Amino acid sequence: MKDIMIKNIFPNRKHMRLQGFNYSLPSAYFVTICTKNKQCLFGEIENGIMKLNPNGEVIQKCWNDLQNHYAGINNDVFTVMPNHVHGIITILDENRRSSSKPDPTKKHPLSEIVRAFKTYSSRNINELRYSKGKVVWQHDYYEHIIRDEKEYRENGEYIIYNPAKWESDKENPNIR
Repeated sequence: MKDIMIKNIFPNRKHMRLQGFNYSLPSAYFVTICTKNKQCLFGEIENGIMKLNPNGEVIQKCWNDLQNHYAGINNDVFTVMPNHVHGIITILDENRRSSSKPDPTKKHPLSEIVRAFKTYSSRNINELRYSKGKVVWQHDYYEHIIRDEKEYRENGEYIIYNPAKWESDKENPNIR
């Protein structure tokens, strides 16, 4: 019943998650998160190199800080683009919260890790630009389960070289 209601309210929204897959299991995930209305908020690309503005620096810091809040993840492949980010989050076997507050044995799914990133980065950007509560990110995000080393390498290269391809990137608002 709830599914039918969601389809009626959001008829064009696609369910992007793999049905029945446990996203807290050890695996690597390619993630893309876009800004609301694909606004270029994080800097600009000059000669194929991303030049972060203060908002972009906040994004980079929040991404790097994820490991301090979610022990058992690896998130070292990442790039900030003018209006989106790409990264690989690897959930390891020892996916446990580093603090003992709620439940130190609880595994944290990808959705919680992405939600935390979006929440903390939004809060920090809004403090920086004096716009409390303003939406920074689109509601959802894209994710792909990386199935082997070859896919990991290909996705990692895509992320690293993405700024050099900005002129032809479908997320670039200047090429529509």
